[in-house]
Amino acid sequence: MSRSWIRKRKQQFIRDVLRDFCKAAKALEEQFRRFDQHGRLDFAVLKNLLGDESNKGLLWRLKDTAHHVFRSDKEPRLVGQFLDWSVGYIFHETVKLKEDAYQQQTYGPWFRDMQSQNLPREESVICQELYEVIKQTRQSMEREIKRIRFIMFHCRRLFPIYLEPHRDNALLARFLFEEEGLVAQVFGESAEDLLRAIYGEEREAMYLLAAQSLRRGGWMEKASEALARAGTPGRENDMVLQEREIVDTWIRRLKV
Repeated sequence: MSRSWIRKRKQQFIRDVLRDFCKAAKALEEQFRRFDQHGRLDFAVLKNLLGDESNKGLLWRLKDTAHHVFRSDKEPRLVGQFLDWSVGYIFHETVKLKEDAYQQQTYGPWFRDMQSQNLPREESVICQELYEVIKQTRQSMEREIKRIRFIMFHCRRLFPIYLEPHRDNALLARFLFEEEGLVAQVFGESAEDLLRAIYGEEREAMYLLAAQSLRRGGWMEKASEALARAGTPGRENDMVLQEREIVDTWIRRLKV
C-alpha cells in the first residue's frame, strides 16, 4: 500500500485501530480473568484472535493497521511510535501465550495420564522430569499476561494523546457513540479522559459528527439518537438544529 493511499483513508484506519484495540483488549482481559480464577486459558480463543498468514485474526489485523496508521504520519509523532510498538508487542506476547496454552491444554493431561500408568522406572522418572517443564508453562503464562496487561494500560494512556488532534474525524466520533459501552468497559475510568482529550468540554461535537456519519450511511434513526444527545433541548447550536432538520426530513420521507 502506498503512503498516499493510506493517508486518503487515514480517518478510517484511525477508527479501526481504536475499535480493534478495544475488541482485542476486551477478549484478552476475559481470558486473563479466566486464568486468574482457574489457571487456564482457552487455546481456541487465542488462536482465533491471532489467526494466521492466510486468515488473519483480530490481533493480527490490528498490528497491520497500526503499522499503516502510525508509520504514515507526515510528521511522525513519538506517541504514535509508542502505540505502534505497543500493539506489536501485545501481538507477539499473545503468540507466546497461545503456544503455552496449547502445551498446557494438550500435553498437560497427557503427561498426567502417563504418570498414572505403570511405566518402567526409567521412563517414569523421565516422564516426571518432562512434566516439570509443562508445569512451568503456568509461570510463563503469568509473566506474559502481566506484560500484556502492563502494555495495554499504557495504550489506554497513549490513545487520548494521539487522538487529541482528530476531533473532526466523523468515523471516530461515530464509533465512540455507537460503542460507548465497549469503550467504557476497556478504558474504565479513563474513558472520560479519552473523550475530553478529543472534544474538550464540547461533547456535542462528537454527537453531531456521529449523527452526520450515520445519516450519510442511511441510519436515520441512529442519527436521531445521536442528535438527541447533542445538547440540551431548546439550547442546541445552529449546526445541531440544521442537522436535526435534515434527519427529521429524511425520516418523514422514509415513512411515506
